[in-house]
Amino acid sequence: MLDALSGRLQDVFRSIRGEGRLTEATVEAALREIRLALLEADVNFKVVKAFVDRVRDRALDQEVLRSLTPGQQIVRIVRDEMLALFGDATGGLQQTDQRPRVIMMLGLQGSGKTTTSGKLGQWLTKQGRHALLVSTDVRRPAAIQQLNLLGKQAGLRVHDPAGELDPVVRARGALAEAKNLGFDVVIVDTAGRLHIDDALMSELEAIKAATAPVDLLYVADAMTGQDAIKSAGEFNRRVGVTGVVLSKVDGDARGGAALSVVSVVGVPIAFVGSGERLEDLEAFHPDRVVSRLLGMGDVLSLIEKAEAAIDVADAQKLEQKLRQNDFTLEDFREQLRTIRKMGPLESILGMLPGMGNLKQLADQKPDEKQLNRVEAIIGSMTPDERRRHDLINGSRRKRIARGSGTTVEEVNRLLKQFVQMKKMLKQLGAMQGGGGRRGGMLGMLRGRR
Repeated sequence: MLDALSGRLQDVFRSIRGEGRLTEATVEAALREIRLALLEADVNFKVVKAFVDRVRDRALDQEVLRSLTPGQQIVRIVRDEMLALFGDATGGLQQTDQRPRVIMMLGLQGSGKTTTSGKLGQWLTKQGRHALLVSTDVRRPAAIQQLNLLGKQAGLRVHDPAGELDPVVRARGALAEAKNLGFDVVIVDTAGRLHIDDALMSELEAIKAATAPVDLLYVADAMTGQDAIKSAGEFNRRVGVTGVVLSKVDGDARGGAALSVVSVVGVPIAFVGSGERLEDLEAFHPDRVVSRLLGMGDVLSLIEKAEAAIDVADAQKLEQKLRQNDFTLEDFREQLRTIRKMGPLESILGMLPGMGNLKQLADQKPDEKQLNRVEAIIGSMTPDERRRHDLINGSRRKRIARGSGTTVEEVNRLLKQFVQMKKMLKQLGAMQGGGGRRGGMLGMLRGRR
């Protein structure tokens, strides 16, 4: 999401940086490109107009026009105004003393409410909370079974009284069970429709009255763009919405919904769902999103993903190996698996400053399938070969290629790159505690050259 917009904006900034001095004509040309980029990204046209007007007012200030670094000044102005679009609210859930805390999940059918309920339960578990799930969607086939399955996968308890088909009774029963068993959060997965109707709203209002929720989170499918924002506005008017969860942001959504929701609906974005796994739900951080959008990276999110995926003891053991120049193919395979736990490679690279626009990397773009080939090659080696790569002669390379379904050339390439990486680690390992490792790994995943 937002990749195309990010590329367009960075092109505009590059053109501005090429100017020794800014003129009103230069600023207007840049604003025209920014306006088109935002509209093509499906940002609400009223939001675009207000945004461009604010940027123009600040960019045409004489101090900016006479600046020795006009390009940097424009980038700063655009960044500030984009942050203003999201308001000053922080992502996640706001503090409350209510126990158990009730969270109602709202949205139209197919937006991802049930999946998001499971993800949110797992997110809360990582925060040290104990969540109880309940489905009040008694009309959609298998909705209750789907939540039960997600609860099982996430290790969460699901309130599911057999034969009870009254949504309000199910929600009230979950609240009572949470109080009796000591759960501090109840997540209510509500029903949706293909469109908004009075029957749905009446049902949601009754559940709200019975459970007194602290949070009413509207789950918006990022793929539907402005339609999702319009629906969120109607839900907010009829039931009340405290925050928005943007689901499916890892798809081909143009991203304008994210930049429009706060201004149009008047409620903050609380979470974003960035994948299909239960772990793929993140609290929304406006500053991080804007930094990635403008090509500045998102190092904080990258660090958080790394901390979640990397075991401290394993990291210390690896650092010791690097210092002793004892890094093996077995160690390399384990590091590949750790990287995969952090999410898609494109997502990880997008968090690195200057690497957000992967289209400009062309053949340097990491290939997910290459990960599988590398693991297959290493997996076809014997334990001795993984520990001592110098044992791998010509006949062994042929055997490894046959066993991994690859070619001898691919095996040779992997071994050559591994040797090069070991040389680099020998030089950098002691000085940076293994910090040079990233470049070597990414190099081995880039294409087939």
